[in-house]
Amino acid sequence: MIVLYNCYGCGVCAIVCPAKIIKIKLNVAGFYVPVILDKKKCIRCGLCKSVCSFIAENKQKKLIKPKGYATWSNNKAIRMQSSSGGTGFEIAKYLLERGYKVICVRYNPIKGRAEHYLAGTVDELMPSMGSKYIPSYTLEGFSKINKNDKFFIIGTPCQIDSIYRFIHKSGIEDNFILMDFFCHGVPSMLLWKKYLKEINRENRKIISISWRNKHSGWHNSFVVAINGEIPVNGAIFFKFFLGNMCFNKSCYSSCKYKGIDSYADIRIGDLWGIKYSSNEDGVTGLVTFTEKGENVLKNIKSCSIINENIDTITEGQQKEMINEPYYYSLLNKLFRTPFSLAMLYRLVQLLQIGKLIRNKLKKGK
Repeated sequence: MIVLYNCYGCGVCAIVCPAKIIKIKLNVAGFYVPVILDKKKCIRCGLCKSVCSFIAENKQKKLIKPKGYATWSNNKAIRMQSSSGGTGFEIAKYLLERGYKVICVRYNPIKGRAEHYLAGTVDELMPSMGSKYIPSYTLEGFSKINKNDKFFIIGTPCQIDSIYRFIHKSGIEDNFILMDFFCHGVPSMLLWKKYLKEINRENRKIISISWRNKHSGWHNSFVVAINGEIPVNGAIFFKFFLGNMCFNKSCYSSCKYKGIDSYADIRIGDLWGIKYSSNEDGVTGLVTFTEKGENVLKNIKSCSIINENIDTITEGQQKEMINEPYYYSLLNKLFRTPFSLAMLYRLVQLLQIGKLIRNKLKKGK
């Protein structure tokens, strides 16, 4: 068995492998990676490499000039249940009603993970609402792709890049509409498992989890709600996330998708920034990259849509790659210890202060 460590973990290689010798599993750092079960059974077809967004350098997709929009669902309940403006859900619902199958992400409370799955009805689509701030297991959803049906697929930019390479190589891209989102980075499942254990000390049965619950407004929404009930303070989880402390190594060294670099037809995200800072219901920033994406947005009647320049849409979004913290390996080990996340966060702060002092002392010499 061969385990790979340095990739995005999108899982598309496992989908295309004709020998079916590639599986996707969590590695020791808490990220999904391809595992080659039996190298001797490899037929050297090269399909895994041809669809891999991690190793690819060339850009294949013909794009129109990106166009920016501020959008939100006209349905108040949908907007409030969503992480931003609910536009992603409304697009998926619109395409479902027009014969598309939707591959999106839900949280599986039994397995304690986010996972891609196939939704064929609006009821089946409902669990996909809201952002999931952990890595997604893709095989269940991506394995449903075929050459006969029409699909709307939502994923991280690297996942969508690999999916695009797959459908482009297969000559079926006309049957697909792809949507990604402004991605800050993907945190380790070690963080999530430790956080989940700390907030569920009563071992209650978890039916649903809502990240960024709007209990106290869109701009102050770093809370996590369990079973739709009393929100649990998610500040400590988001301190690690927004502090860029425990992302996949590829997020630090190999991300190609910051700003508006994308292989999707549509990109969405929170519309942070000055213009909508007083809005507490949530606004989706949206960019169209293709005629397909533009045509979908033009026909959505369930959303309010305002033309915005790209600078407004990307304000507050991460536009540059981030540096891997020097304590990265240590923190991964500490996630497995009995120390609480609050204690680990204080330790990281002390390490950072110590490094600043050492750097100042070196400069003073």
